[in-house]
Amino acid sequence: MPLTDTAIRQARPREKAYTLADSDGLALFIHPRGGKYWHFRYRLGGKGCRISLGTYPEVSLKGARLRRDEARQKVAAGIDPRSCPGTPPAIVTFRQVANEWDAFRTPRLTQGRKGSAAQARRYLDKDILPLLGDMPIEAVRRTDVLKVVQTVEERGALNVAEKIRTWLHQIFRYAMVHEYVEVNPATDLDIVAAEQPPVKHNPWLRLGELGEFVRTLRVYHGSLLVRLGVELMLLTGVRTAEIRHARHDQFDLDKRLWSIPASEVKQLRKLVRLKGSDVADYLVPLSSQAVEVIRAIQVFTRQYELLIPGRNDPAKVLSENTLNTAIRRMGYANRLTGHGIRATLSTALYEMGYPSPWVEAQISHADENKVRDAYNHALYVEQRRDMMQVWADYLDFLAATTKPFDSRSMPRYLP
Repeated sequence: MPLTDTAIRQARPREKAYTLADSDGLALFIHPRGGKYWHFRYRLGGKGCRISLGTYPEVSLKGARLRRDEARQKVAAGIDPRSCPGTPPAIVTFRQVANEWDAFRTPRLTQGRKGSAAQARRYLDKDILPLLGDMPIEAVRRTDVLKVVQTVEERGALNVAEKIRTWLHQIFRYAMVHEYVEVNPATDLDIVAAEQPPVKHNPWLRLGELGEFVRTLRVYHGSLLVRLGVELMLLTGVRTAEIRHARHDQFDLDKRLWSIPASEVKQLRKLVRLKGSDVADYLVPLSSQAVEVIRAIQVFTRQYELLIPGRNDPAKVLSENTLNTAIRRMGYANRLTGHGIRATLSTALYEMGYPSPWVEAQISHADENKVRDAYNHALYVEQRRDMMQVWADYLDFLAATTKPFDSRSMPRYLP
């Protein structure tokens, strides 16, 4: 049944956007915030199309029908009304722009289930698009984007809410550049953001707990490859992901050196995006004990590409949780994680008196001196090899004694 002026005036917004059909492709889109938008659907060249014909009440029912009839005449002549001068642009929904933005940025981001690309897509589909997806991008107001953020905050996901504020801001910046909108309604949302709780760091071991862990690790009866993988993390300070993606061709055991491609190192990915292949590999010098661990692993995995292949499919990397699960099974749930091993190692090396540049380069942290453009991942290789040999020898010492920890037993670096 065609619409009437009374029916249009009395149409009230609902929780979700909806459409009232008139006739011959004309319909009224009603936004949850009360806005009413005319649009005309038609088919041209076998494809469904839609154009905006203005907003109500600025464009009355009679005026919308006149615009529809003009558009229909063009369609009948094989002309797309959207290409004609003076024709209002087609309605562009928030979903369309968000998907364009996502497709544009995804190739530049970290892949994988927990990578930046998958994370943004997951929360777009879960939290953002259900509330904003069907709205015309130009109709989205600050109250709309604030509602999205507050809905996430209400369930206690404050870290996710912070990310969503950033993504909404980026989406509307993208929309402005492409002239979908003239203003960004997602600016300054941090002013009303819920207060973040204190940062919860990954648990790590104090020096007095290290000996017990080393002894527990070396008698662990779970998967031998997983145990050796955890031990290699302890001997090198690399990230869990770098162990999981390690390939045999990255190791030169005669030179006691592990070369990790810069694109696979968290701190180097941004530099790789800026400079491409000019960024050198991250070099990890190896102690003799680390070399022995790698050789022990290779006895079982040399026929595969990956140093520690996945359990069910050797062509795939080890599951993200496998190493942390092994640590929990050793009795260290809530006491240590794979990332916490790095904090444990760096704390001990600082306690031994080693220079900060050596320690930070070993655990692939960026240099804090902002003046330097170069990243120090390839510096101090020989110094770090000596440092990590002392560290490995100290771990052997801890494994061989059950005496209470005595800081005087720790080796000291003497410049």
